[in-house]
Amino acid sequence: MTDLPAIERIAAVSAVGITSLPPDREKLYDKLRSSVHSFSSEVDVNGEEIYFFVLENTATGEIVGTSGVVASAGFHDRFYSYRNEIIVHASQELKVSNKIHALHLCHDLTGLSLLTSFYIDPAYEHTEWPQLLSRARLLYMAEFPQRFADKLAAENPGLCDDEGHSPFWNAVGRRFFNMEYPQAEQLSGGRSKTFIAELMPQYPIYVPLLPAEAQLAIGQLHPVAELPFSILLDEGFEADTYVDIFDGGPTVEARLQTLRTIQGNRRLQVKLSGGTEAEFDSSAAPYLVANIAADTFRATIANACIERNAILIAPAVAASLQLKPGDYVRAAPLGASGHAAPGGTR
Repeated sequence: MTDLPAIERIAAVSAVGITSLPPDREKLYDKLRSSVHSFSSEVDVNGEEIYFFVLENTATGEIVGTSGVVASAGFHDRFYSYRNEIIVHASQELKVSNKIHALHLCHDLTGLSLLTSFYIDPAYEHTEWPQLLSRARLLYMAEFPQRFADKLAAENPGLCDDEGHSPFWNAVGRRFFNMEYPQAEQLSGGRSKTFIAELMPQYPIYVPLLPAEAQLAIGQLHPVAELPFSILLDEGFEADTYVDIFDGGPTVEARLQTLRTIQGNRRLQVKLSGGTEAEFDSSAAPYLVANIAADTFRATIANACIERNAILIAPAVAASLQLKPGDYVRAAPLGASGHAAPGGTR
């Protein structure tokens, strides 16, 4: 809970469309309180839990990034998206057949675990730390799969200017909500409110009938989403089926067990080196390393050597993860995944 002031500062500078980081102290307080409770609870099946992670520069104590997981999207109600569809119109008499791109309001993603709240300080965008911030969540899921669904999704903010004008929203949602895009985003919260279904059209939206600017915005990213989006694509997420109902940004989805971090991680026993990482031989490589504590989860990037079912790490790394020799960790190669690009997911 002591991170609240830092989270407030991050929320104040996060982009429009990242509704999981609202610039509202009371909502952020409730979010942190729910997260503390979720981490400390015994959980047998994914429900209304919220898991919130922060990236800390341990040299300064500064919070420089956030990410999160909603265990079950739309737990209290349906979770709405637009599904990309191709509708065929044909006339045998005229011998004409047309395929038309349409958007269909659906709640297919209800019940999936939702990756949310990605933000990283711009000073760290072109480092390896965005990898840790995004992928550490997956190491937690690997250790505690019962807490999450077997499929994941992540919404990504779509095109929107600094004044909050969204081409897709102006062409579609505004005609039914009669409010500006930022207002609708904040009002919707997690996009599981019944008013969405009550106000949005239930019939397909024919994309060719939309203004050109709105058509081009479908599936396009806000610049702040490029970095987390690229990390998720490298993990194995797919982005062709769903878009956000407000700004048309792409929503990615994947099965948990198909993701690279899940497939590539190992549960290993800790051994300590005699000193610093600099003493490691040429077999050392950078790994994402996480302890396996449910309520005091920690993860970092460290040079390590893997020897059969053990991992050799420096004492300082063990201390930062609250580990001692003989404890177990989850470790995954840092690898070359991810692209150095600008950095939020919803």
